[in-house]
Amino acid sequence: MSTPPLASGPEATDALRPLLTTVLDALDAGRTARGGPLPAGGPDAVTARLTAAVGDVLPEHGDPGALPTLVRALAEGSADPAHPLCAAHLHCPPLAVATAADLAVSALNPSLDSWDQAPAASTLETLVTRALARLAGLTDALVTTGGTESNQLALLLARETLGPGVRLLCGTNAHHSLTRAAWLLGLPAPVRVPAPAGTLDPAALDTALTAVPGPHLVAVTAGTTDAGLIDPLPELAAVCAAHGARLHIDAAYGGGLLFSDRHRPRLAGLDAAHTVTLDLHKLGWQPVAAGLLAVRDPADLTALHQHADYLNADDDTEAGLPDLLGRSLRTTRRPDVLKIAVTLKTLGRHGLGTLVDQVCDHAHAFAALVRDHPGLELRAPPTISTVLYRPTGATDTAVARIRRRLLTDGHAVLGRARLDGRLWLKTTLLNPHTRPHDLTALLHLPEGNTPA
Repeated sequence: MSTPPLASGPEATDALRPLLTTVLDALDAGRTARGGPLPAGGPDAVTARLTAAVGDVLPEHGDPGALPTLVRALAEGSADPAHPLCAAHLHCPPLAVATAADLAVSALNPSLDSWDQAPAASTLETLVTRALARLAGLTDALVTTGGTESNQLALLLARETLGPGVRLLCGTNAHHSLTRAAWLLGLPAPVRVPAPAGTLDPAALDTALTAVPGPHLVAVTAGTTDAGLIDPLPELAAVCAAHGARLHIDAAYGGGLLFSDRHRPRLAGLDAAHTVTLDLHKLGWQPVAAGLLAVRDPADLTALHQHADYLNADDDTEAGLPDLLGRSLRTTRRPDVLKIAVTLKTLGRHGLGTLVDQVCDHAHAFAALVRDHPGLELRAPPTISTVLYRPTGATDTAVARIRRRLLTDGHAVLGRARLDGRLWLKTTLLNPHTRPHDLTALLHLPEGNTPA
């Protein structure tokens, strides 16, 4: 066997071009074989098909057909977020231009742990993170793998600023990653504050801050995972200011509203936060991963500084080589910023805002269809692009079975959310290409799938 070609260098273009055609053809073949939004048959059937297709994953001698075989098998066994009936999670269909940019990163393979491994990427990251931080009303930002890492970093910065005794207070509607981050960082268990109707109550927060010894970190949510609800940010910020509490806003979902002139006002109060979680692989149409943590005071980031002589020697730093180790908890780090930069530059704020407006409009249109359907119950009008509904009179057990039946049959991917003490079907609309007939198809999914 000859030495395999590389993805960069003088021979790279000739080596990659036919492989890309192979991959695209295999993606098409897998999608055709799947025939729907996700593979039919459930976990056991998917595992059996994939195992049969892969065979011996580490054979004694290589298989030149491995690339099309495995790509086709993966595509056939994947959920397709671009399919109109795949609408369960904050799992967006990525833009083609962002995916193409991601290929360039894979080929060049920069690593953002030292300047000499990523000269241009380090500068690009600075430009993009500061621009997005300014969009949120803050000063600087770090690139992360998503909302979970951003929330963990926010708690870490709060601990290093306020001390190990800092108490985290968050709503019962808060993302589970906050509780996990508190455990990971050795902080006391979070104080869970009531969130009636799905949003954090300012009066309840005021009571909790009065009762719980400080120092305090308050985490509020701009776009809950279950229903896309936005906590009353200005009122909660005022309560935090009155108590001298540090404020973190998890806007992993709702942060995308910043691009929209129409919907941006819903994030009034975001600039009052000390830290803000953003996530562009949700309402930003990026391939995973594309998270950020924005900060008001760049001095907070000094807590992340680390020294490793082979990466950021003092004399190198004094000579002007940028120190990148303090920009992440990770060492080896892929420049996910390129796909974000290409998207921002290609579409502009207005173009991204238009996509945000479209999916929010789709959610309102779908909610209207649910409201007018005699056999369905709508929980409430959507805040962003998530709609909760259920068959009228159905039990929670029946709602859960409807969702699982649709999954097992490969007909649709719907989510589930428990609010108001009841289980709801959840549709999260993130595909700007959705059409009215797609919404009608979503509407009728429970019919014929409700257990007797």
